[in-house]
Amino acid sequence: MTIELLVNIDVDDLARAERFYCEALGLSVGRRFGDGFVELLGACAKLYLLAKSAGSAIAPGAARTRNYDRHWTPVHLDIVVSDLDAAVRRAVAAGARPEGEVREGAYGRIAQFADPFGHGFCLIEFNEQGYDAIATT
Repeated sequence: MTIELLVNIDVDDLARAERFYCEALGLSVGRRFGDGFVELLGACAKLYLLAKSAGSAIAPGAARTRNYDRHWTPVHLDIVVSDLDAAVRRAVAAGARPEGEVREGAYGRIAQFADPFGHGFCLIEFNEQGYDAIATT
């Protein structure tokens, strides 16, 4: 069995999101699916931006609605980069909001951000050991 990971990100302004992710991460537009859905390429997983207006229901019949203020979720993107300092500059220039200072770890360096739509993500520059430096098995 083969599994392919597709990442879907709800945004309230598709053009703004497309600009942000292309400028911040160097992704490029693949396909467009009507007015509310765009595919971004250039990462190991395809990233899809889905236009969903603020205040819209998160699922049919759901009482909760979408909110694009900074929010926390247990799922976020970790984006591995080869030059963290350059990646941080690029992300900030594109509109990412830093959440703390760059931190050093046994595996390398990490910087945390929120995108313009409230979604958290991290940029990670692994050292030669990467996560092997902290693996227990």
